[in-house]
Amino acid sequence: MPIIELEGVWKRYESGTETVEALKDVNFAAEPGEFVAIMGPSGSGKSTMLNVLGLLDVPSEGVVRLDGRDVTDLTDEEMTTQRKRAIGFVFQNFFLIPTLSATENVEVPTLFGTDPTARERATRLLERVGLGDRLDHRPDQLSGGQKQRVAIARALVNEPRIVLADEPTGNLDRKTGRDVLELFTELKTEEDVAVIAVTHDDQLRQYADRVVNLVDGVLTEEGAEADAGTEPETTEEFGT
Repeated sequence: MPIIELEGVWKRYESGTETVEALKDVNFAAEPGEFVAIMGPSGSGKSTMLNVLGLLDVPSEGVVRLDGRDVTDLTDEEMTTQRKRAIGFVFQNFFLIPTLSATENVEVPTLFGTDPTARERATRLLERVGLGDRLDHRPDQLSGGQKQRVAIARALVNEPRIVLADEPTGNLDRKTGRDVLELFTELKTEEDVAVIAVTHDDQLRQYADRVVNLVDGVLTEEGAEADAGTEPETTEEFGT
């Protein structure tokens, strides 16, 4: 059964007298242990789709299911509870707190609870991502790739079922980006999480189990355009 699912999702924004359709009848599902890349040019709706998947935004129409449960119309408080339970986020700009150590940054998502194992889990995860010798280092003492690994460990500290990554290689050089993508492929199998990454980085095709393209709010499976006799959209290096 899919861990996360969108069914007939539309997202509209009012801009002056104009209605912008950021997502148009999107159907999408991801299974535990699957790595899906969502690709598309700037303004295609990738960030909007990630926000809906992450329960940070609600669709104008359609249904969002988490673990088979309809979560479309939950209250803000219920959405927060579900995010903490099931979803981890990895951001392009890392968003680490500069005054905290790597271990303390990983612990941040646990601070509003009373979990006595949080420090132990944070340490284990940093060791898991190859930073066992950087536990007490602050972000300014870490390389870009190391910061991203701290961010990945932070995303996993609450033992989520889904990791959502927004341009996870966007601020990294090619080699470091490959290292991070290899880490994602290991984690999705060993931790049995669904990894969903929105990106314009073409090298994700080599690592993802599945690629979907989002153009002008319309989602298609990679190769579907060719099957229909049309040329697929290119994914040039634009931002989300």
